[in-house]
Amino acid sequence: MKHLTKKQMWIFAIGQLGWSLLGGIITTWLVTLYLPTRNDIELGAIQYLTPGLVVFGVLTLLGLITFICRIFDAVTDPLVASLSDRCKAKRGRRIPFMLYSAVPFAVMTIVVFLAPVGKSSPWNFVWVLIALVVFYACMTLYCTPYNALISEFGKTQQERMFISTSISLTYFAGTLLAYVPFAVAPMLMGAVGFAWAYRICFIVLAVVALVCMLTPALLLKEREFVNNPPSKSNAFKSLKSTFKNKDFRVFVGSDLMYWIGLTLFQTGLPFFIKVMTADATGKTVLYYMGAMTVLSACFYPLVSKLVKKFGKKKLVIAGFFGLALAYLCTAFIGSFGKLAVDPLTIAVVIIAAFPMALLGIIPQSIVADIAEEEAVVTGENREGMFFASRTFAMKLGQSIAMLAFTSLAILSIGSSGSNTSAMKKEYGGYSYVIEVGGNKTEMFLNPDSVTSDTGKNIEFMITSVKLEKGDVVNVYEIQVATSTETLVDIDYRILEEGKLTKEDTYTIPSSGAYDFYYVVNSAEHPEKEQTLMIIPSTDIMPTQFGMRVVAIVAVVFCVSGAIILMFYNEKKVLKAIAKEEDKEFLAAVEGKKEESSKEEDK
Repeated sequence: MKHLTKKQMWIFAIGQLGWSLLGGIITTWLVTLYLPTRNDIELGAIQYLTPGLVVFGVLTLLGLITFICRIFDAVTDPLVASLSDRCKAKRGRRIPFMLYSAVPFAVMTIVVFLAPVGKSSPWNFVWVLIALVVFYACMTLYCTPYNALISEFGKTQQERMFISTSISLTYFAGTLLAYVPFAVAPMLMGAVGFAWAYRICFIVLAVVALVCMLTPALLLKEREFVNNPPSKSNAFKSLKSTFKNKDFRVFVGSDLMYWIGLTLFQTGLPFFIKVMTADATGKTVLYYMGAMTVLSACFYPLVSKLVKKFGKKKLVIAGFFGLALAYLCTAFIGSFGKLAVDPLTIAVVIIAAFPMALLGIIPQSIVADIAEEEAVVTGENREGMFFASRTFAMKLGQSIAMLAFTSLAILSIGSSGSNTSAMKKEYGGYSYVIEVGGNKTEMFLNPDSVTSDTGKNIEFMITSVKLEKGDVVNVYEIQVATSTETLVDIDYRILEEGKLTKEDTYTIPSSGAYDFYYVVNSAEHPEKEQTLMIIPSTDIMPTQFGMRVVAIVAVVFCVSGAIILMFYNEKKVLKAIAKEEDKEFLAAVEGKKEESSKEEDK
């Protein structure tokens, strides 16, 4: 059979750019569009889903949707892998799946963000759920056969490493392109509004992704390079046999930790920037990600050389610890104050670049090694099932990370349940007390001591509370010096109603989480002086503490991934599959590099 030329390997890698771009759009923007921040709402964003931990008190609706999608994935991943492994089509076992799934894959990426009702509605929940289920089904139909070709196209370790390097580079390029709306969407908002500014970006990016995904499907003739016989095992038997492989179980466990840590970082990065630096809009995210991708790409040529010297396992473990260090630095962004250019953000970009090169290239090659070893030992070619299992680990890790991120961010804001929590800030001799059902939350503030020289409102977060429909909110003013208590008139503004009421009590219109802000207004708006804002919670309004918790959790997962991978028997796998061209790779694993070099000199 023919070997792919380097040009053909790059053609193959372009397909990865396409599907990683579509996956990046969902990973990066699903939370932003469906759980908008308060600033986004003021720019015109709509809350399409009911906010708050409304599912058993611990999950958001978006978290429930992603959980359901992963259950669906648990069925479709091995099913598609089995169908591909057993396929007898004239064009091959993989290319037909890629060709026919590319268009619906791109279309469904756009459909996910086209919620039909322009406000919080159960129909939006149904729409997003069904759209995401179909999206992930299309992703499986394309990615599982595509990834199986890594093992089949890469016939030697050198070819396998080149393909892994190429697709890693295009993967990060696709992920980076998914951040483009940060820069472009704000320029479109004035003309088309908040939602369509992003939707237009997604449509353009989806077209780019479609062209990329079709490129290898149309230009590469699978049968010229691969002629492996179809597998005879059904989906269940094939999946069971795959997970009987101990080394593969170890790898999947480690890989799951990697995807959780990486997705926590990628999903959280815009919020790290918005919360911990002076960039409240998150526009610099694109620059940081671009710098990280370019710097990481500079290390790519070095990875293959290092694999020949140290083997794959040691380098992946080193990559895990490198990412853990980068995430640890992320936890302390903002420690020097909210700066336009935070030195720790730059440190994260530099530190994370090399580990991301290692972890972006080598794991795919490890899966290919294990799949080939299994074929050598059992005589059955189940590359699709091995890569499907890795794809499932990726999706599961991303889902767990998104769920953990939203839940941690919400929990860090304030209390959950019916009791309010106190957040005290002392500025003078007055205290404002919010009372709900006899439970009081106290905020110390002397409005006379707080002034605005910029002509803008000064807002203080008081608390976030889960309230029930019909709860009555009372506001008291307490003069601390005399301990006297009087009921006072303060303006209440409910953002979703868009109107002011001058009442000293407010009845909660619907159950859910509410955020309380106290606003000292500038001289520009004296009619709104001393306003208490009661706003339905937007869920993702994290504090610095919450973001630091997310970073520390990411560190824990990275370290866990390194520890798990220590149990992978790399030497056994490579011994079973090594060819004459692979002697340098095998020597590195066996610790005989020096002897091998001497023999070559002779």
